[in-house]
Parts: sequence; C-alpha cells; structure tokens
Amino acid sequence: MLMRFVLALLLIVALTVAYFLAAWNWSYSSGERAGWVQKLSHKGWLCKTWEGELAMVSMPGTAQEKFLFTLHDAAVAAQVTQAMGKRVALHYEEKVGLPTTCFGDTRHYVTKVTVSEEIPLGGGVVVRPNSAAAPGNPALPPPAAASRQVP
Repeated sequence: MLMRFVLALLLIVALTVAYFLAAWNWSYSSGERAGWVQKLSHKGWLCKTWEGELAMVSMPGTAQEKFLFTLHDAAVAAQVTQAMGKRVALHYEEKVGLPTTCFGDTRHYVTKVTVSEEIPLGGGVVVRPNSAAAPGNPALPPPAAASRQVP
C-alpha cells in the first residue's frame, strides 16, 4: 500500500517536471520588436528576473505602444542596459503555460538585442544618427548651399 502511494507520488512529480521542461523549452511564437527601452528592473522575492518595457512608435506623432518583456540572462540584461536611449530590436520567444511568476511577469522572453543604426520615419525617410554628425558627410548639403537664396 505504501509502495503504491510512493510510486504514484513519484509519477506525479515526474509528470510535473516533464510539463515544466516542455513548457520552458517549447516556444509558442518568436519574433522581433523594435523601439526604445524605457524601463528595466531586476525584481522578485525568491526568483529574480529582469522585467522591461519597450516603447514602440509606428509613426512620429502617434501614441506609443508598450511591449512588456522578461529577461533571464544577465549578459543580455547588460546589453539592454547599455542600449538604453538608442533604438533597439529585441528578439523574443513567447512561452505559454508557465503558471507562476517565478519564470517572469510576462510571456515574452528576450534572447537577443540588436542596436539599430537607422531610424525609419516612414515614407522612405530614414535618419542615420551617426552619419549626420560625421564631418564632411557628402549626404548633407554644404552650409553655404543650404543658406543660398534665389533673388
């Protein structure tokens, strides 16, 4: 009788562990979101995770949309911290079925960060932050030509 109880308990524990492993290693979806990281904090009572907020703007002058995400890797969290204030693309995996907040507050787990060098403004207009500041940039008109007036 005791042996059956122990075997049933071990079976329940093994199935629970298998479920969590499957939910953690299987991604429901994956993709990228671009914008500006405006918040990143390390939080949790027992299970510490990095929780962040990405501000996404589809067009200048429109309301921003917030993308909430979770990080588990401290190296990726350091990259996100260094990229704050710059436009970034976050590669994420969406995991479904993790029942507690010990895995994170969101279903979107960021795995990679890429700093964007160009900022698309729409209609074929692109701002290149680094090239505009470069001296002697041929893409910029010379100062005299820019201020010339036609009589």
